[in-house]
Amino acid sequence: MAGPTAQQDPGQTTAPEAAPPGTEGLGQLRETFLPKRIGTVRIVALLVMGIVSLILPPLGAYFIWLAVKTPNLSRKQAARRLHLFEHGLAEVGRNGEVSVFRWDSMTVLQEITERYANGIYVGTTYVYTLYREDGTTLKVTDFYDRPECWGPAFQQEITRAQLPGLLTELEQGRTLAYGSLSVNLGGVATAKGSLTWAEIEKVEISQGMLVLRKPGKKLPWAQVQVKKIPNLFLFLALVDQLRYGGLRQDA
Repeated sequence: MAGPTAQQDPGQTTAPEAAPPGTEGLGQLRETFLPKRIGTVRIVALLVMGIVSLILPPLGAYFIWLAVKTPNLSRKQAARRLHLFEHGLAEVGRNGEVSVFRWDSMTVLQEITERYANGIYVGTTYVYTLYREDGTTLKVTDFYDRPECWGPAFQQEITRAQLPGLLTELEQGRTLAYGSLSVNLGGVATAKGSLTWAEIEKVEISQGMLVLRKPGKKLPWAQVQVKKIPNLFLFLALVDQLRYGGLRQDA
């Protein structure tokens, strides 16, 4: 499951950029993700709706505000960056502030939501909430282009950096908590009880839920929302290591 940070899509043309101040300890800059540009038709539609709605000033102002806040029209928004490094990531905010998070000590919660209107798929939203040991938090969203690349990269790099140390802690008898779930060498536990690894038939993700099943049981033994499991890929890697002695390859 662990692997290198996602490589640049040949179809994208991201210009090389210098690493921002404060990232000197993060190693090599691997990739930079730019703000996602809004389509011209959408920008024009927002402006037209804003002008037409000026008969209702609050509504008209809202549509115009939405348009001018896009990277297409706002220089500050267009200057934002998401940098992925060898040992962590850095986000450059709209005022130039730099937020740094290291793979070996950060935690991430991911929330990926498919949106439908009248049964028709209209898009997917991505929200990754990052936590640092000092209590600092940061939300990274699909404001940045290609979230299907940088999102998994977060999870993969955290797993690569933290998995060996956590396996050592488990071998020393420690229990690790992942939201409402906890794991140790003996098995997995929730508030309602515990199972040994041999008693777990399947661990799967379905419709935004992590599902644990026992042999011969139709209903899940436990199910937890994926968005409530910190470092999801790392948790799945630990589970696979403890169940099979190998790592998940398709997470």
